[in-house]
Amino acid sequence: MITLIQKGAPVRRPVTEAVSHRVATTPLRPALGWLLAASLALGSSATLAGQMPQGQVVTADESGASLTHIHLAEGTSTTHAIAIAPHNVQVSADGRYLLAVGEPAGHAHGDDGHGHGHGDEPGKLKVFDAGHFDGTPLAVIPVGSHPAHVVSDPAGQFAFVTNAGDASVSVVDLESREVVATVGTGDYPHGLRLSPDGSELYVANVADGSVSVIDTKTHEEVARIAVGEAPVQVGFTADGKQVYVSLRDENRIAVIDTASREVAATVEVNRLPIQVYGTPDSKLMLVANEGTSDDPDNRVSVIDTSTRQVVATYEVGAGAHGISIDDSGRFAFVTSLFDDSLSVIDLQAGEIVATHATGHGPNGVTWLAN
Repeated sequence: MITLIQKGAPVRRPVTEAVSHRVATTPLRPALGWLLAASLALGSSATLAGQMPQGQVVTADESGASLTHIHLAEGTSTTHAIAIAPHNVQVSADGRYLLAVGEPAGHAHGDDGHGHGHGDEPGKLKVFDAGHFDGTPLAVIPVGSHPAHVVSDPAGQFAFVTNAGDASVSVVDLESREVVATVGTGDYPHGLRLSPDGSELYVANVADGSVSVIDTKTHEEVARIAVGEAPVQVGFTADGKQVYVSLRDENRIAVIDTASREVAATVEVNRLPIQVYGTPDSKLMLVANEGTSDDPDNRVSVIDTSTRQVVATYEVGAGAHGISIDDSGRFAFVTSLFDDSLSVIDLQAGEIVATHATGHGPNGVTWLAN
C-alpha cells in the first residue's frame, strides 16, 4: 500500500472551520476556576464520500480539570469543569456510564515525568450519566494513588482503574459504587484494555517495561510479559489474538501474541508513541505519537495488522495523544495535547475531515454512539 501523509504548513484558522488537513486551532484555555465554555460553534464539512461521523466524543482535559463534550453531527461542544484533573475518560461497555479518572484539581501537574502529580489525596473515579451528561457526577469513588486509565467489563457492572502511584488496579462495583478488590501489577501501571471476551485485562507498566495480565474473575495477576522500554498503553485486535503495546522510549510498538503471551514482533513508529487503538475489523491499529512539549510530534501511525507494517500516517495537532474509533471503524478521533484540539480522521476517505477545540491539555478520548 502507498503511505499517505496528510500534511501542510501550520495555518491558524477560526475553530468554526472544518477542513481536510491539519488545522492549528486557537487553544481553548479555561480561566481560573474552570468556568463553563458552552456551545462553541464548530462547523463541520462533508468528507470526500459525503459523510460525517455521528454520535458524540468526550475528551479528558487534564490541564483544564474538565471534560469537553462534542456533538459531532452538529459540530458543537461544551466544556464542563469536574473538580478533578482527568487523565482518561471512557464510556462503559453498556453505554450507561461515562467514567473519568484523575487526581483532585491542582494536584496533577505532570511533575513526575509521566503526566501525574504528587498530591497526597487519593485519586477519584467520577461516574456520570452518559445519556444526559451535564458535568454533574452520579458518584465520586476514591481509588488509588495517581489513577491513569479506566475501562469497564462488558456488562458495565465493574470498572477497572490503574493506580500508577501504588502499582495496582482498583476493581470498582458500579452498582454499589465502591472498590471491591485491589490487584497488584508491575511498576507504574498506566494504560489498560479488556480482552474482547472480557476474561482478561492487559495493563501497561511504564516503569518496569512489562504488561500485566489480570484474570477478571479471580482478580489476580496471572502473567507478566516483558515488552520493552516504557510501555504506556495497549490495544487489542477485535479477534483477541494480538495486543499492540506502545513503547514510548523506543519509538516502536511491541506486538504480543495472546496465545503464547510472548512478543511476536515490533513495529517502528514515530516519536514517543502513547495511545493505540484498533479498528473493529482487526485490520488496522492506530498509534498516536506525542513527542515532547519542547519538540512535539503530531503524527498518527496506521499499522496493517496482517503485515505489521505502517501503511499510512496522518498529521494532526501538536502532541498527538489519545485515540478512539467509532463502531463503524471508519472514523478515528485523536486528541492533541499541546494544541488543545481533537482531529477527526476519515479512514475510508484518507482525510482529516474536521478539527474541534477542547479544554486545556486533552489526554484521553471516548466515542459515544448517541
